[in-house]
Amino acid sequence: MVVICIVTHKVSKGDGQGRVNYEVACEALRQGYKLTIISSQLDEQLQHDPNIEWIKIKVDGFPGDLFRNLKFSWSSSKWLKNHHHEVDLIKTNGAITDFGSDVNAVHFVHSAWLIYSRNLSQKLRGWFDFQFLYQRLYTQLNSYWEKKAFLQAKRIVAVSHQVQQELLDIGVPKGKIVVILNGVDLQEFCPGVVDRDEWGLPKNKVIALFAGDIKSSRKNLESVLYALQQIPSLNIAVLGSTNGSPYPKLASELGIAERTHFLGFRKDISKIMKAVDFFVFPSRYEACSLVILEALASGLPVITAKSAGGSEIVTPGCGIVLHNPDDIKGLTDANEIGTNDSLRSNMRQSARIVAEQYSWSIMAKSYLNLIKEMTKE
Repeated sequence: MVVICIVTHKVSKGDGQGRVNYEVACEALRQGYKLTIISSQLDEQLQHDPNIEWIKIKVDGFPGDLFRNLKFSWSSSKWLKNHHHEVDLIKTNGAITDFGSDVNAVHFVHSAWLIYSRNLSQKLRGWFDFQFLYQRLYTQLNSYWEKKAFLQAKRIVAVSHQVQQELLDIGVPKGKIVVILNGVDLQEFCPGVVDRDEWGLPKNKVIALFAGDIKSSRKNLESVLYALQQIPSLNIAVLGSTNGSPYPKLASELGIAERTHFLGFRKDISKIMKAVDFFVFPSRYEACSLVILEALASGLPVITAKSAGGSEIVTPGCGIVLHNPDDIKGLTDANEIGTNDSLRSNMRQSARIVAEQYSWSIMAKSYLNLIKEMTKE
């Protein structure tokens, strides 16, 4: 029996990259493979599967992502050096381990983000000084480690066409790359209507939704708030932890605090998507945004930017894609979608149709087809 080794931080439903690995693992089990999973977290249901050997790597107690990642890389590499002959194929994510891989699925290209963040640091200096210094170091180190990992891998999975181009830009041969977009749960994320009272959102008002990390500038909530200031009739619900975030203060300074509803970190995002009218996400960098797919599956028109990987599936029929995420006027004009009920209704139907082409099942089977091809070589 073929044994696949998956090396990743998390294999779980509640995490973007972790969900991809969870779906690939489940599909591999359905197709009769055995799995060795090297991770810090593993979905509880999978922990009891007799066809899975879990090599748990503990990183608790290490300060910051950088040191946790270094600990994970060292421990996973040590295990693979001693046991790689026990598995038939190794699947990794980025620079997660120093040991080579057969398939490396790329969910983020740090060298691409580094280019943009260099320009951004001057523009936003004063808000994120310490964070920029830490993130710059973290990103530079990961850029070096990733390129080494990508060149070592036999095949690379790019999670969007944007990522494919970024890999080509750093010298990864085109023949090594296959594009497999991330998926979405079409049952969990689906059109519907719920009562807004649960979150204290105003009734009879058009509400946009923003979701993501609001502690850093990468997701670009500040541009959304500046645009919101120009549209007095529009409200926005913001999902993301406000601890250490500058954006509640910015909303107050812009005079839009009453129309900006910070809901904190939420696990009921699929339900909240049924309570709003459209989704706005002009991220400055994404490899392939799961939340864009989730919004489309929920029947929400999407406003995003070309810098957000996965935006290539947002057609004019279901949303608006800006060329520049920092174009405040363009974002303001796009948000006028909130005043056109007929346009939003048509876009809702188109959004769901687009999302139905990207189920988790379709994505996972694409990974397994690649694995089958490689294990037969």
